[in-house]
Amino acid sequence: MPIERGLQYLRQMQRVTLKNLPMPLEKTLKWQKAHPDETKIKAIMSRKGPISRNALPPYGIDPIQAEGRLPWILTVPKEPYYEGIEEARQYLPISLRTLQRLIDLRRINPEKPIDLPVLCNTKLFSIQPDQRQFGLQLIDEGADLFSTPINLEIQWVASELAIAAIERCGGVLTTRYFDPISLSALIDAKKFFERGEPIPRCDTPPINAVEYYTDPKQRGYLANPDSIREERQRLAQKYGYKLPDPSKFSSLFRLKKDPRQIFYGLEPGWLVNLKDQTILKPTDSKFQTFYHS
Repeated sequence: MPIERGLQYLRQMQRVTLKNLPMPLEKTLKWQKAHPDETKIKAIMSRKGPISRNALPPYGIDPIQAEGRLPWILTVPKEPYYEGIEEARQYLPISLRTLQRLIDLRRINPEKPIDLPVLCNTKLFSIQPDQRQFGLQLIDEGADLFSTPINLEIQWVASELAIAAIERCGGVLTTRYFDPISLSALIDAKKFFERGEPIPRCDTPPINAVEYYTDPKQRGYLANPDSIREERQRLAQKYGYKLPDPSKFSSLFRLKKDPRQIFYGLEPGWLVNLKDQTILKPTDSKFQTFYHS
C-alpha cells in the first residue's frame, strides 16, 4: 500500500483496525478470476474432459502429459536422425543418356574438356549455391548407350558403373569439389567476368568430403595418380573391357586443373576484361602467393 494512501486513511478514521483496512488487490474476487491459480486450473481440468471420465486423451497428446494438453510433437521438437541435414550437399543428376544426347546434338564438343561451365552453358541445369547445391551428379542411366571418349569433370558419381561406362570408351573421369564462391563464378562465367572481379581460388573440400575426393575409386582430384591407374585396371577387369594404351592418349585426356584452379587456361587472381578482350595478371608477390597457396 502506498504511503500517501495509508496516511489518508489515518486522517479519515478515528481508530485503525484490521476490519476497517481495505482488502489488498490480490485478494479480491475480480483479480482471482482474471488470474487463476495453477491448483485451481488443475482442479477444473480434473472435473471436466476425458481425464475425469477415464477416457483416452485426444490423438497426438501423451497420456503422461495429458494434464497440460501438450501434443507429443512439441514434447519432442527434433528428430536425431535428421542431425546435420542443414549441412548436407545436394547435386543435380545428369545421366549418361543425357550426356550422349547433348554430344549427338552438338551442344557439347567432345574434343574439348567437359566441365561445369560447359554443362551449364547448355541451359539445362540450374544450380543454386544458396540452396546447398554443389554441382552435378553423374548417374548410370544409359550406360549401355554411351559411346564417346571424353574428358569429363563432375562433382559426384553415383556408382562405379557410370565410371566404367566413361572409361570403357577410352575417356577420363575426375570428380571435383567447388566451394559456393567458385560455383557462382562457374555457373555464369560471362556474368562473373562482367563484374570485374578477379578469378577466385578454389577452397579445399570440407572435412566430411575429404575422404571422397581423395579416394581413387571415386576418381577424386586429390587422389594419388598411381592409385587411380590401378583402380582403372581393376574396374576394367571387373566389367570385362580393355583399357587403351596410356601412351597413345591425346593431349585432351592429359588436361587437368590445379586444385586451386576453376577455369581451364585461367589462373586464380587473373582479371578478365571482356570489353577490351584482355587478361590482367597480378604482379605483386603477395597476391601471387595468396592465389597459389
